[in-house]
Amino acid sequence: MSEHKTFHLPDLGEGLPDATIVEWFVKEGDSIRLDEPLVSMETAKAVVEVPSPVSGKVLKLAGDAGAVIATGAMLAQFELDASQPQRAEGQDTGHRHGGGHAAGAPASAAPSAALAADEGERDDAGTVVGAMQSSNAVRHEQAISVGGVKAMPAVRALAKKLGVDLARVRATGADGTVTLADVKQAAASPSALLPSPTGRGVGGEGPTEAILGPVASPATTPSPQPPLRAPALAPARGRSVDCEPVVREQSPSPHGERGFDSRTPLSAAGKPMRTRPPGAGDAAASGQPEQLKGVRRNMARVMADAHSKVVPTTLVDDADLHAWIGRQDITARLVRAIVAAARAVPALNAWFDGEALAVTRHPHVDIGIAVDTDDGLFVPALRNADMLDAAGIRAGIERLRAQVADRSIAAGELSGYTISLSNFGMFAGRYATPVVVPPCVAIVGAGRLSHDVVAVMGGIEVHRRLPISLTFDHRAATGGEAARFLRALLDDLALPH
Repeated sequence: MSEHKTFHLPDLGEGLPDATIVEWFVKEGDSIRLDEPLVSMETAKAVVEVPSPVSGKVLKLAGDAGAVIATGAMLAQFELDASQPQRAEGQDTGHRHGGGHAAGAPASAAPSAALAADEGERDDAGTVVGAMQSSNAVRHEQAISVGGVKAMPAVRALAKKLGVDLARVRATGADGTVTLADVKQAAASPSALLPSPTGRGVGGEGPTEAILGPVASPATTPSPQPPLRAPALAPARGRSVDCEPVVREQSPSPHGERGFDSRTPLSAAGKPMRTRPPGAGDAAASGQPEQLKGVRRNMARVMADAHSKVVPTTLVDDADLHAWIGRQDITARLVRAIVAAARAVPALNAWFDGEALAVTRHPHVDIGIAVDTDDGLFVPALRNADMLDAAGIRAGIERLRAQVADRSIAAGELSGYTISLSNFGMFAGRYATPVVVPPCVAIVGAGRLSHDVVAVMGGIEVHRRLPISLTFDHRAATGGEAARFLRALLDDLALPH
């Protein structure tokens, strides 16, 4: 009599309660061998490829693309093939995965326990249920070739969502790999597509339907996906900035003044980014509840956690940039000013443990710089910012942005920062109350540059000024410490260069 096995969704290394199905590599009735790709799952950080824990026939799959599966829930059921290699019962190579949170909360994920795949054999802690028994049981996203087209699972999923035939996309990645930027460019400029060699459908793998929103169920006809309007680093879509920090370069001065960063933001492919009207990045409004997935799902949890744990207070002031000489990189100056303030007042470059009532003041400065994408917010850390010059800061930011755009950023880059920067002023808003994500103590927000009338000795002048907002956890720092930190930051920004 044949033996059946149930595979439960393991903890994919993020300590999260669920993950979203991106793409199945098999269908019910297919045969699969041990460790062959089974499914790609989206977590808060990336798309993770989950291999098959057994060799055999696929009897049942948990859901369609877009379905949210709880950690520990049934992912797939198999009928074992005794003629094919199977993993030895009880084998455990001690596989573990580190975690990282897209919304920036430094993670301390519980260790994963490798268990047998049989129904009922579950860890009480609920961290991993399923056959996580080999060192490659969960592999981070890798480019695979299907139908002669080499692309990562996340790229294939995006192509299906946008209705782009991967076989007709010009590949610019290493070894002829189609990248996310290639798919977005193809969606934005259909005329640039290559001629269709085989007439295959979306993704080069046969006809498929574009999926809009969370899950396109069999009983639901998916709404048409609007044309792609912008690359990965999307504007704030007209909503008030009251959550995670979003770093952007400041827009050019409307008066053409020198001394400000007037470069057009570039996409991951190095092409100028188009400006969208407010709301242009949102999915079409369906009037129906839509389940949050992946990055946005985790962001909601992190924001709720921050709201329940932090006692926030915000101070605001304006940095006077009238003395600036020549063209300068505003984001680099903001980073440098935060470093100077952290040296002057270490109490805000710190972590606070609310349960133990303990503060850790850091001698180094790692700045969390969030990147806004259509998938949600990522907060990579600019490490050792106190050791970098302006060129090093710029190079570091561009590297992080590119890695976020390609979803190749390591989990360790998304946690452990000591303070955050929110440069929302490219779009709108002078002051804000950005959210402090524990264990961090503070976040700096930079608003929109403006010309202000300033009283000086003997009259008035018009100065260029940058609004600054400083939100801090009042449990860990006093108002005096926060005010002195803000003063040191303003003083550094006021320097000529």
